Amino acid sequence: MFYGEYAHTMDRKGRLIVPSKLRQAFKQHDIKTLFLTRGLDVCLFLFPESQWRTDESRFKQLSFTKAEGRKFNRLLFSGASEVTVDRLGRLLIPKHLKDFAEIKQDVMIIGVSTRIEIWAKEKWQAFYESSRQSFEEIAERVMLE
Repeated sequence: MFYGEYAHTMDRKGRLIVPSKLRQAFKQHDIKTLFLTRGLDVCLFLFPESQWRTDESRFKQLSFTKAEGRKFNRLLFSGASEVTVDRLGRLLIPKHLKDFAEIKQDVMIIGVSTRIEIWAKEKWQAFYESSRQSFEEIAERVMLE
């Protein structure tokens, strides 16, 4: 559903223009409400509401009696914000999430199938450079025959 890599700049008010290809996917799949939260690897995760609800039900099944389950759910859900794209195609990123992802102004918006990731540009470049050389090795380990 969401694919591609897009370089964008955040405005002074913390708004980010969502790339037109992704906005088209929102329209095509009738996505109006999104959930933005802390992601992994120092990025933000942006989920359509339907995917958020599916993942939320899985995460709620983590045992609250286990420290790791409590910690994960606290960090994921406490950072979550329900967001919408305004009529100009902008998305407001709350300050606590910008701080978490170390976003200053330049960002990379990455389509990752069922979610969108928002990265500080320099964090994405570092991740990409450190990971691209091992892409084939990673594929061999994670892909099933």
